[in-house]
Amino acid sequence: MKQNKGLTNLEELIKNMDPILNEGEYVFTSVSDLNLIPREITICEIKEKEGVTIVLLKTDAEKLGLSFDYIASWITLNVHSSLEAVGLTAAFSSELGNNKISCNVVAGYYHDHIFVNKKDKDRAIEVLQNMKLKL
Repeated sequence: MKQNKGLTNLEELIKNMDPILNEGEYVFTSVSDLNLIPREITICEIKEKEGVTIVLLKTDAEKLGLSFDYIASWITLNVHSSLEAVGLTAAFSSELGNNKISCNVVAGYYHDHIFVNKKDKDRAIEVLQNMKLKL
């Protein structure tokens, strides 16, 4: 199956990015045995030497008795960005940082996903929307 590579032009990416706030509260946790976690509940997984970091709904983490210390909101940039695009992550993370909003970024094949502290979710959406106005 041939896949579309997505946009690479930074100005087009910013102009067309449509930040969407996904419902729910999300947490990051680390597990030593991924086989103990139902795979259908994980948003993403990354293997690290200390364990496997997973992102999942807070309610699912609580049901499984997993520990966490950061509750996030999940924003999807609804523009098909190429994995070869240069500057998009730097642009939005700098803009969020300039507004004192920390972000944790995960790149999927089609979209970039940003996890921000849940208390900052509305301000983060506003900052991301305002980036388009600055072009």
